[in-house]
Amino acid sequence: MRNILAIVERELRAYFISPVAYVVLTVFVLLSGIFFLLVLNQIIQMATINALQSQRFGTGPAPIDMPFLVSSNYLGSMQVILLFTLPMITMVLFSDEKRRGTIELLLTVPLTDVQIVLGKFLAAVSFYAIMLATTWIPMSVLFLYGDPAWRPILTGYLGLFLYGVALLALGLFVSTLTENQIVAGFASFGTALILWIIDGVAQNATALTREVLTYVSILGHMDDFRLGVISTTDVIYYLSMMTLALFLTYRSIDSMRWRG
Repeated sequence: MRNILAIVERELRAYFISPVAYVVLTVFVLLSGIFFLLVLNQIIQMATINALQSQRFGTGPAPIDMPFLVSSNYLGSMQVILLFTLPMITMVLFSDEKRRGTIELLLTVPLTDVQIVLGKFLAAVSFYAIMLATTWIPMSVLFLYGDPAWRPILTGYLGLFLYGVALLALGLFVSTLTENQIVAGFASFGTALILWIIDGVAQNATALTREVLTYVSILGHMDDFRLGVISTTDVIYYLSMMTLALFLTYRSIDSMRWRG
């Protein structure tokens, strides 16, 4: 465990010594704030239209749970932002080691491949947790001016965390395949995007194919979390994807050691 923590500390230090951490955090905070304002404005407009229609027809306005709608749509928009920002976290983890020639040194120190993979993965997860923590800045507005139900918000964050760690594990594996950081970033984004658009492809498929593609899609498994429901199927999906990606990363590192 001490070796894993040493790698985590090393990688986090590398993040914050370079401009990567500050650029990613700045872009993420800026985009998340803009998306929150857009979502909030959309929900306010919807409530205004609902009130005007009720006034026109002489009926009482339909009840709208604005805090829930804002939080649910805001967390849903985070999936889009993370699709672009998470590859920026993982693209340097192994590709930069290979580019600088330090991967040989890393593979010769008294560390197992499992420790190396877990150390780098947990460093990326730690940085991701910092990113998610910044989203509470706009979310705090809901608690300052309203009384939102906190359980759907917590389950939404749980789903978003699982969604993120699955993509981080995928990006970590892709990072082992090339020494070019840009290639690693675009390849990670492209792979994640394929898992995204599968959901749209499934709508035009046959019944059996639709069921398979819907399960494979990384997008559809967030819906229940945003509604405040923790589904075992969704949790297993994200954990299985994470485990598979980490195993592939381990095998890729093992092949480097074997070739070296």
